[in-house]
Amino acid sequence: MKHQRVGDLMSDAVVRVQRGTPFKEIAHLLQEYDITAVPVVDDGHRPVGVVSEADLLQKMWGGEPDGSAGEAEPCRPAAAKAAATDAEGLMTSPAVCAREDWSVVDAARTMARAGIKRLLVVDDGGRLVGVVSRGDLLRVFLRQDRLIRTEIIEEALVGSLGLAPSSVQVDVTHGHVTLSGRLPAEVRPTELEELCRQVDGVVAVEFRAAGEGDAPGPAGG
Repeated sequence: MKHQRVGDLMSDAVVRVQRGTPFKEIAHLLQEYDITAVPVVDDGHRPVGVVSEADLLQKMWGGEPDGSAGEAEPCRPAAAKAAATDAEGLMTSPAVCAREDWSVVDAARTMARAGIKRLLVVDDGGRLVGVVSRGDLLRVFLRQDRLIRTEIIEEALVGSLGLAPSSVQVDVTHGHVTLSGRLPAEVRPTELEELCRQVDGVVAVEFRAAGEGDAPGPAGG
């Protein structure tokens, strides 16, 4: 299946700062542009880190864990951020980056593993060209049902399994795919279901086998 690419979903209008950008200027940028984090770039526009609201808030509680004043020694990285006055001291580094040709699956997997809400997107030279967020990736679930159905028929049934388009009836409603008909002996329902789940925008898949003597329904609908 051909997943949408990061380059198709990312925002290329990226607010960015440099290592020496002062604390208050970063705070103003976050509020002015209604964003929760800003990438830090070097002179060649290559990402070196990210400053988030959480990094700035370290200033309020002095880097003490759990915000419990006086109950424990502050951990050194948090304490350093609490004392920092510019982007270089505040940022979380290194920045986690993606490429424009990554699939939405690659991007989602990387975000989950790193426990982050966004990825910086870089070109072949490592220069910042965009940002993709969790919300951007969720846009794949806004795909129209007819586009999902067409991809299942063309890519899963015909392309991957070599079946006739009319061999299985495919119905898609709000991303829920219902397959009905009779598959050849060499094709398992679970195989078709898994191919369908790989299509961007699919929420759930159900296969309903036709009874003995029943003819499979038409592929239209």
